Amino acid sequence: MFGNKVLKGVFLVGLGATSYGMLATFVKLAYADVSSQGLHYTPAEVITAQFVIGILVILGITLFQKNRKGNTAVKPSVVDIKKLLILGTSTGLTSIFYYLAVKYIPVSIGIVLLMQTVWMGVVLEMVLDKKRPSNIKIISVFVVLFGTALATKLFSGNFELDWRGIVLGLLAAASFTTTMYAANKVATSVSSAERSLYMLLGGAVVVLFFALLTQHTPFNFDIFYKWGILIALFGTVIPPMLLNAGFPLTGIGLGSIVSALELPVSVMMAFVMLHETVVFSQWIGIVLIILAIVLMNVNWQKKLKS
Repeated sequence: MFGNKVLKGVFLVGLGATSYGMLATFVKLAYADVSSQGLHYTPAEVITAQFVIGILVILGITLFQKNRKGNTAVKPSVVDIKKLLILGTSTGLTSIFYYLAVKYIPVSIGIVLLMQTVWMGVVLEMVLDKKRPSNIKIISVFVVLFGTALATKLFSGNFELDWRGIVLGLLAAASFTTTMYAANKVATSVSSAERSLYMLLGGAVVVLFFALLTQHTPFNFDIFYKWGILIALFGTVIPPMLLNAGFPLTGIGLGSIVSALELPVSVMMAFVMLHETVVFSQWIGIVLIILAIVLMNVNWQKKLKS
C-alpha cells in the first residue's frame, strides 16, 4: 500500500508526534519536583531551561550541517531572518501559555485545548487566502468543537475547570497556529534546523521578558540538568527534527493524520504517570477530534474518482 519512503515518513512523524505528546507530562512532573533550595520549580525556570538547552543543541546541529554541506547550504536572506525571528515569538508564547495552562488544568484537558489549532488553522487560512473553506473542512471544524466539548466534560454535571487554564490553553493553540504557519510558509528553502534556530531565538526574547517579570525567587539552576535536558529534547529538539524529516516523505495530508498521535499519547501519559482521571466521554471526544483531522486531510476528490 505504501512505499518504503512513505513508511519511513510515517515512522518519523509518528515518533515526533509521540515525543510532543509526552512533553506536558514531563512539565507537570517538573512542577511537582522540589529543587535543592526546597522550592518547587516555576514556569519561568522550566521554560528558560528548555529554550537555552534547545538553542544550544539546534545551534550545534546547524553548524554541523553547514560544515558538511559547505557552499551548497542555502543561506537565509536578511528578510527571511527577520520574519523567522518575529514569527518565532509565537514559539515562546506557545510554551508560556501551554505550560501555564497545565498548572491550572489537567494535562489531558490541556492537550485537547492545544488541538484547537485544527479549526484555528482553517480560520487563519480563510483570512489569509480570502477563500471560503471546503464543506469537508467546515464539517471537520464542528466535529472538533463537539469532540472538544466531550473531551473537556462540558456536558457533564461536574464541569469544574479553572477558567485561567482554559483561556491559557486556547491562547497556546492560537500561538501554535502561528508557529505552524511560519514553519510551512516562511524561508522553506533554508534547512529546518536553521529555521528552528532563528524561531527559537525569537521565542527566547519573549521567554526572557516572561522570566524577568514572573520570577520572584532566586533562579534554581539545577532545573537545567534535572528536567531541562529532558523537556528540551522532547519539546524543542526531537519533534521538529523528526517532523521536518518525515513530512516531505508522507505529504501534508498523511503527515497531519499521523501527527494526531500526539493527542492520545498525551492523554495516556497523563493517565498512567500523573494518574489523571479520563472518563469514557473524554475518549469519545478525543476520537472525534482525530476523526476530524483525518476528514480534513484525506484527498476526497481523488478517493471519489478512484
